[in-house]
Amino acid sequence: MTKLRSYPQRVRRNILPLSVAESLPEAFEEWTFTDEIEDHEEPIETCQLCEQEQLRYHFKIRNALTTKVLWVGSQCILRFGLSVFEDGLKLSEKQAKKKLERLTQQMRLESCIKALERLAEAEENDILNSALAYYDENKYLTPKQAFVVLWRLRENNIDHSPSFFKISLKRERYRDDLRDMKTSRVHVIWPALSSTQRRLAEELGHTAPDST
Repeated sequence: MTKLRSYPQRVRRNILPLSVAESLPEAFEEWTFTDEIEDHEEPIETCQLCEQEQLRYHFKIRNALTTKVLWVGSQCILRFGLSVFEDGLKLSEKQAKKKLERLTQQMRLESCIKALERLAEAEENDILNSALAYYDENKYLTPKQAFVVLWRLRENNIDHSPSFFKISLKRERYRDDLRDMKTSRVHVIWPALSSTQRRLAEELGHTAPDST
């Protein structure tokens, strides 16, 4: 019960001194998402509003009256109805959620590109260079490319999040490639597969990794 009570207390303590209003509902109306996001590359940061820990992404909000800023998690922006704008228009809750998800996805894409660039620098490998160019253009990898990329990232100890990479199975030849892959290789790309893609992999004769 104490923990439940402490949550709104933390929010109140962190936002009211930086706001003109003296109550939470009115204070929230003063704050707007600035469209600025910071990727800390690891879940090491804390939301400056609710104090949730282990955040990878920080979203910057600013008070229109005091110009004070806070770096928060995207969920706080949605939970407290903070203003989100697009082309000068205030977005609805649904629209705001879509925008935050789109910006987060863009950050994840950029993270993948950076990991691939570091990998290309670490190894002189035509396959990796081709995969980097392909991912940069298409925003996804083929199953074969994904295996080589994730395998070499791991072998070179390059920080990356496998689940951020997207793999396409829309083409029949990609599904054929997945079916013909050794299950041990499918396990390497497993974290990058969606739940639907994992079910397809199992239908094609593969088994899920023991740790999944």
